Amino acid sequence: MAKLYFYYSAMNAGKTTTLLQSAHNYHERGMRTRIYTPRLDDRHGAGVVASRIGLQATGVIFDREDDLLTMTQADIAASGPLHCVLVDESQFLSKAQVWQITEIVDQLKIPVLAYGLRTDFRGELFEGSQYLLAWADSLTEIKTICHSGKKATMVVRVDPNGRAISDGPQVEIGGNDRYVSVSRAEFKAIMAGQDRIELQQATLPL
Repeated sequence: MAKLYFYYSAMNAGKTTTLLQSAHNYHERGMRTRIYTPRLDDRHGAGVVASRIGLQATGVIFDREDDLLTMTQADIAASGPLHCVLVDESQFLSKAQVWQITEIVDQLKIPVLAYGLRTDFRGELFEGSQYLLAWADSLTEIKTICHSGKKATMVVRVDPNGRAISDGPQVEIGGNDRYVSVSRAEFKAIMAGQDRIELQQATLPL
């Protein structure tokens, strides 16, 4: 039975690596997949879904106004049966788009695997993550660790000196030079100005 799966984590936990491995597993069995990736995340080039360890694939770009159900139906009409839909950076989905991917599962009977961050740099839920947490059939945390050695569950946006930034737009694309995954306790200390991040440590692969 098809389900909607939400795999969430802090940054640098291997979400995209896991997505690409899942797509590869389907392809090995002769099954066709479709990867959706948001237009605003163009760090590796438009439509390129790339992991930190060098794996990559080409995805189908979507904007917030796009109807993912309609796009998927059109793909099936043009190219034949589809066995799995995967969504990279799914925190950037709109509420309407999360509903649309539930319809891909319920109407088209196609499993959807969504991968994304749970919270932003202020510790608040992204819109897409909020509704994935509410509506997904299966929730799985992909774990990573803080520089303190504890499990990282939060993300901090930092300036070039490793100091936390608490203001600004929710969405600002960046990598290890802008964002660091930390434990809740460390998040509190950093946001209170009691601690800072050594960016040289933060950029080491986890």
